[in-house]
Amino acid sequence: MADVAVVGAGPNGLAAAVVMARAGLDVHLYEAAATIGGGTRTTELIEPGYFHDVCSAVHPMALASPFFKSFELSQRVDLRVPEIQHGTPLDKGGAALAYQSLERTSAELGVDGPAYRRLMAPLLAHVEGVVDFTSNQLLRVPRDPQAALRFGLATLDQGTPFWGRRFREEAAPALLTGVMAHAVSALPSLSATGAGLLLGVLAHAGGWVVPMGGSAAIAKAMADDLLAHGGTIHTGERVDSLDQVRPAKAILLDVAPPTLARLGGGEIPDRYRRALETFRFGNAACKVDYILSGPVPWSAPGLAKAGTVHVGGSRAAIAEAENLVAMGKHPKDPYVLVSQPSLVDPSRAPAGRNILWTYCHVPAGSDVDMAEAVTARIEQYAPGFRDVVVASKTTTPADLAAYNENYVGGDFSAGLVDMRGLLQRPVVSNAPWRTPMPGVYLCSSSTPPGPGVTGMPGYHAAKYALKDIFQAQVPGLGVGL
Repeated sequence: MADVAVVGAGPNGLAAAVVMARAGLDVHLYEAAATIGGGTRTTELIEPGYFHDVCSAVHPMALASPFFKSFELSQRVDLRVPEIQHGTPLDKGGAALAYQSLERTSAELGVDGPAYRRLMAPLLAHVEGVVDFTSNQLLRVPRDPQAALRFGLATLDQGTPFWGRRFREEAAPALLTGVMAHAVSALPSLSATGAGLLLGVLAHAGGWVVPMGGSAAIAKAMADDLLAHGGTIHTGERVDSLDQVRPAKAILLDVAPPTLARLGGGEIPDRYRRALETFRFGNAACKVDYILSGPVPWSAPGLAKAGTVHVGGSRAAIAEAENLVAMGKHPKDPYVLVSQPSLVDPSRAPAGRNILWTYCHVPAGSDVDMAEAVTARIEQYAPGFRDVVVASKTTTPADLAAYNENYVGGDFSAGLVDMRGLLQRPVVSNAPWRTPMPGVYLCSSSTPPGPGVTGMPGYHAAKYALKDIFQAQVPGLGVGL
């Protein structure tokens, strides 16, 4: 039997498997679906020849995550950086645009440019410390205390009802709020602001990259490395009991807390079981994918070069839409997150055609098709958008939950992203990747640092498993090692 069993071949399960295999251990990875990838799958979702990312599409952490840096992902996958990282169309015309250059971004934000620069420049100067602080359990002494302090002060500056004090016009706050709204949270909030500031500073560091060939290229790179180091991948094999993968010495689970409670059965102590069974999930996404006959006809020209567009208008309008979702309502004018992968990856569609990836936030468990609301919202800032739509496909939260057991109620973050949810993920602990069951570790996005394609939950869990079970250190992960 294997030294190590990993259950779930999403990016975190793959990361855990890679680390353990690199340590010279016999690793078996089990995936219930027919293909690996979890949140990093790419498929011909609507028509043959058009390749859509099923979940994640743009990857701000691909160049910044400590795991991906150690793994040297940029040497394994062709990661393209758009000319403009992200943008937000404005109700009064034009758009707020984030370039990789902080100076250019600030210069184009007009009167609020200096204020935006003063907010972001200290974080950019300490970007490695900021990434380290946000890539770990928050209950630890930060390696770079100055970076953590600056990040905390910036979060307080923009994460409370007094968030309007810094800016005088619409563009800069709309630009920031578009990024904060990634967190599926009421606005303003400290948790959403922290997530937004991290993503915002990464846009000015390495950039928000799009993998050539789709997000599946990231999963394939990890799977290839696992196989090259003796690992075995079992697809189409659902694990319903820990006994199925025993007597593996270490078991790493890329699953949500309810699944861990089911797999552990009577082995789980009552107190830990209660934490798993009462773990809080957040609201969800309704995803709409499009095939287009041409590019999106944005009114603001700069948006045509943006890898990501946050459609929502002003800071107040974005916050209103997100707060309606937090109250369990479906916004008439939703905040819509748009990815334009065809800008940098022409292989995703036949010549002359484009694909578009979008979603809006909705209450958990919703089965409402938001395609019309999403289309109308984009049309508001891109007149004629309906005319270039060839086909579309909606994925509701109910569909997301059926697609991936970790997305409870359609929550692709695998857990509510608020301050309590960041600290209690799934329990308050200095090492929440360890479970009370000997040799069993949790490595999903329901552990720190939480959602996003980072590989870090798997990396952390593998680090503890190596130390606890095999008395080994984390091995080198680079291409030439």
